[in-house]
Amino acid sequence: MNTIKNWFKTYYLFLVFSCTILLAVEWAVRAEMVPAFIIPAPTGVLMLIIENWQPLFLEHLPVTLLEFTIGFVIAVVGGVLLAVSMFYSKTIEKMLYPAVLISQMIPIIALSPIFILWFGYEIWSKVAVTILISFFPIVVGTYDGLKATDREYVDLFRSMGATRWHIFCKLQIPMALPSFFSALKLAIVYALVGATIGEWLGASEGLGYYSRRMSGNLNAEGVFAAIAILTVLGIVLFAIVAIIEQRVLRWKNK
Repeated sequence: MNTIKNWFKTYYLFLVFSCTILLAVEWAVRAEMVPAFIIPAPTGVLMLIIENWQPLFLEHLPVTLLEFTIGFVIAVVGGVLLAVSMFYSKTIEKMLYPAVLISQMIPIIALSPIFILWFGYEIWSKVAVTILISFFPIVVGTYDGLKATDREYVDLFRSMGATRWHIFCKLQIPMALPSFFSALKLAIVYALVGATIGEWLGASEGLGYYSRRMSGNLNAEGVFAAIAILTVLGIVLFAIVAIIEQRVLRWKNK
């Protein structure tokens, strides 16, 4: 209960601002100042979600979550392993770090058709987009966090007879965790965006596909319904990582 009270105390201004915007949009649409086919009334979007809850939450949402989960897990595991490898090997760093940077220079919208060509319209083309878009923050965040370890602490550990493994586990990992969690909060949102982009460009299920289909039918309420669900889902995922971060880094906040 205290956590909820603290949350409202911290973000009540955001809630007031959001409610004000929604009420203003509702009034503008009802007063026909804004066409409903451009920006639908929030109540209309809510009614569409309620009326179509079964296909939205039982058919499309699970598909998007599955693509997101697989891609995000692979991106985190692969990103951490690559970051640690670059940290301990200058050869790997010089060989792969530029490639990681270049991968982010290529527009995802241009690579998605290639992934569809390689993997087809099945789940793996969407997973590939998810990995590509969320891999970079994990690699950079983890790598920078490991490099930020104070050299004096390392020398102190070595003077006490600590091995490289002990230094890595007891010093470098804890020192890298704040940077890692910052990257993780970015990556988890990017991963959801990646899954949605992949579905938008080629899929038969998922919230991205649902949004594209509604857009093709000029159904603005359907498009905004998918956007609203994805937005809430992104906030929830971000909040989960933030809570885990607070628990894990409790020592840092004391």
